[in-house]
Amino acid sequence: MNLLVVDDEPLEIEQLTFIVKKEYPEWNIYEAEDVVEAKRLLTQHFFPLAFIDINLPGDSGLDLCKHISEREYATAVVLITAHQEFSYAHQAIRLDVMDYLVKPVIERELYQVIHHFLDKHSYIDTKSDLVNSVLTIVRKEYSQKLQLPEIAKQVYVTPVYLSKKFTEEVGVNFTEYVMNFRIQKAKQLIKEKPYSSIAQISEEVGFSSQHHFSNSFKKVEGMTPSKFKENCL
Repeated sequence: MNLLVVDDEPLEIEQLTFIVKKEYPEWNIYEAEDVVEAKRLLTQHFFPLAFIDINLPGDSGLDLCKHISEREYATAVVLITAHQEFSYAHQAIRLDVMDYLVKPVIERELYQVIHHFLDKHSYIDTKSDLVNSVLTIVRKEYSQKLQLPEIAKQVYVTPVYLSKKFTEEVGVNFTEYVMNFRIQKAKQLIKEKPYSSIAQISEEVGFSSQHHFSNSFKKVEGMTPSKFKENCL
């Protein structure tokens, strides 16, 4: 998995990288010391997770969080800060930041945050570049119509081979994975946009009809999207 670490203090980056590599030695860690460099990396790679320091030279870590949200990079963000004031946490919540850590970063707390990310997003980092490419497509284009034959063309394999390979590595078939991913995105949108209609949410996450969306949501979450929305208000 690709991990982005943004901090203007090289020693902080070195420490965090060391801790992460102890538990996840195969992860690719990309480093940036300011927002400009981080934005450049975001255009070149897909980062499921990013650790971002609030205090950066030039634009702040919160500015970078806003950029990530506006560009819909599908990157979960953990803020790292020496500040413990509520105002920072409040701004982070509005920017849909997943979590935050206070410096100096404690190894146990860092692992807890990573485990939370892996559980929450059902993130799967497979060994196969082929399947990782398909997962990246789904994460970026989930709101559009996704069909296995068309994606197979994009990754230059036959649909039969891709279907078999995907199910073997991910543990569920392509259609089920896409449905589950869309449901998780729908839950995020319901929380972020509590006054949007269920029909609007359904369309935004790529379901062909509200009826299909509601049935799928209930199958996965054990309740209708309307009930989930009611619980969020």
